[in-house]
Amino acid sequence: MLAMSVLILCSACGPLTPLKKQTQQNDIFPAFSYEGHRGARGLYPENSIGAMKTAIDLPKVTTLEMDCHITKDNKVVVYHDHYLNPKFVQYTDGKPLTGKDIKGIIYNYNYVDLAQFDIGSKRYEDFPEQKKVPTNIALLSDLIDKAEAYAKEKRNTPMFYNIETKSKEGKDGEYHPNPQEFSDRLLQVVIDKGIASRTVIQSFDKRTIQYINRVYPELKTSYLIAGGNEKSTTELIDELGYSPFIISPHYSLVTTRFVEDAHKAGIKVIPWTVNDKKEIEKLKALQVDGIISDYPNLF
Repeated sequence: MLAMSVLILCSACGPLTPLKKQTQQNDIFPAFSYEGHRGARGLYPENSIGAMKTAIDLPKVTTLEMDCHITKDNKVVVYHDHYLNPKFVQYTDGKPLTGKDIKGIIYNYNYVDLAQFDIGSKRYEDFPEQKKVPTNIALLSDLIDKAEAYAKEKRNTPMFYNIETKSKEGKDGEYHPNPQEFSDRLLQVVIDKGIASRTVIQSFDKRTIQYINRVYPELKTSYLIAGGNEKSTTELIDELGYSPFIISPHYSLVTTRFVEDAHKAGIKVIPWTVNDKKEIEKLKALQVDGIISDYPNLF
């Protein structure tokens, strides 16, 4: 495994050299990042190619937010939960999940085995406006290809990407590979697809973004902060050990002081997940640098 990680790391480092020049020319991060959460989760099956296209169709959206897991055969897939969620996942024949597939761990499946699951046809009670359409779990590489092509067709400028590593301390080897391998595999796709200068890697698991900051310093990172956090911006930076490009707190944590302290440290604040238009306007008045929403049509 060490040899493989070194190979991945070495093959990834080369293409990063010209990123600073690219960023200066074409890939300046949006002045305000309007982000479709899991594509457009409230409108279309989450983390799917169709959800990304739905977000791209909305003119204010600048950034496609998504989540990634690693499969048993080391493929990077776009999916949020560490398990097959029976709330919205069923078999492609319309039958409910049974046996080991009920909350089956994504990391225990080869990618080809995930083709038997439909994540878009079953009514999702939490999101009644979500369009119902047969949908499979996508490879990150395929999703990027489709999003890039669709944005080129529909827009004058390309999209930005905010990709979360769905890793959790204490679950290495059970839900996912170790943070280094997880990050290397995900970033190999991002680099190979030529979107590294337009990508932010975010995580609640500080281990992944600490590794990325150390080994891939050209890449932007975002520290996700869960609701209930009582630490100051300074304490969060100290905990992380470096200043990330973004701190992304639950929207309930955002105050004038939080934003001011982050900006003094040169860090952007992009709260999640804001699904009320009045709340969006309130947060914008607090001078946040972006909004992540399940309903990007509210922008």
